[in-house]
This record gives sequence, structure tokens and C-alpha cells, in this order.
Amino acid sequence: MEPRMTILTLGVSDLEKARGFYLDGLGWRESSDSNEGIVFIEMNGFILALYPHHALAEDTTVPEDRSRFRGFSMAYNTRSRDEVEEVLAFAETAGAKIVKPAQEAFWGGYSGYFSDPDGFLWEVAYNPNLTS
Repeated sequence: MEPRMTILTLGVSDLEKARGFYLDGLGWRESSDSNEGIVFIEMNGFILALYPHHALAEDTTVPEDRSRFRGFSMAYNTRSRDEVEEVLAFAETAGAKIVKPAQEAFWGGYSGYFSDPDGFLWEVAYNPNLTS
């Protein structure tokens, strides 16, 4: 099987609030495929989808039970250490909560974390060893 990711769907508690954070706050662009029930954001190589949490749970037939930690994070890799600080500050201005300020990472890079309004974690990282 070919390794690939096409769409990452976040089950959000308030679709309009999430739409505002990602589009107005972060300045990302909504795809024309979006509608009043789902938001699609074209990323570099995949699509980020925002979908109501209850509807996603219903679609997957999984009980709608949230915990504080969902067991995954998304990553925004930068081209420099300074850019890590810039992205974290920008996200905070847009309404994100800084969960872990930028700092030296044990793997040789520099990173920090923010959470969006639904608590989804984003790592903002500079990895000097990342080639792609």
C-alpha cells in the first residue's frame, strides 16, 4: 500500500468558531468545495477538513467521547528558528493558546506547541535535519 495522506479531518465543537480561527485568524484559504456543513482548506499536499465533532463521531460510528488529549498533533515546520517564534506569536494573536513555548528540542531542533480553539495541538518546529 502506498503511504499517503489526502485529508486530515478535525472534529470541531463549533464549526463557525473553527472557521474563523483558521480562515480569519490564521489567514488560510477555504476551498470552493466547502459548504455550510464542512470546511476544506488546501494545504501543501493534503486537505485539512473541519467538520462538526458530533457528525464525525456519527459518521465513524464511534461514541462521541472527548478526552483532553487526543493522542496526536499536527506539525507546521518552518525554515528557521526565528520563524518558529513568529508563527507561534501569529497563532496566539489569532486566538490560539500557547501550550509549550518554543525551546530547544531533544532531537536537535527548536519547537513549541499551540492549541486551536478546540484543543487540537499544533507543533511549530524548525528541524535542521529535515530535507523535504
